[in-house]
Amino acid sequence: MSKEQTEAIKRLKRKITIETLWIYVIAVLRKKGGQHGYGVKKAIQQEFNFKPATITTYTVLYRMEKEGLIKKDDANRYHPTEKGLNAYAEAIKLLEETIEKLV
Repeated sequence: MSKEQTEAIKRLKRKITIETLWIYVIAVLRKKGGQHGYGVKKAIQQEFNFKPATITTYTVLYRMEKEGLIKKDDANRYHPTEKGLNAYAEAIKLLEETIEKLV
């Protein structure tokens, strides 16, 4: 993508990264196993090439835990729950269907 992104592309990028951060959290936890909060943030940056703010990452983790999408083990590492994996699968299906319709 060019250095001079349009405002529309910047908005789209934000919508499909920061505003749907929970999907990336589940993806990282599926691939890498249990992670501490900072490890989740770093893995997202490495795997998906965007850098969520630390406070945003922890806010999303807290909400996900409250919703039952993830849980902590005795060492305070996060893991996806069955509910979280099901939500992730639904989200991926929705994204695939949307992309198929767009192209």
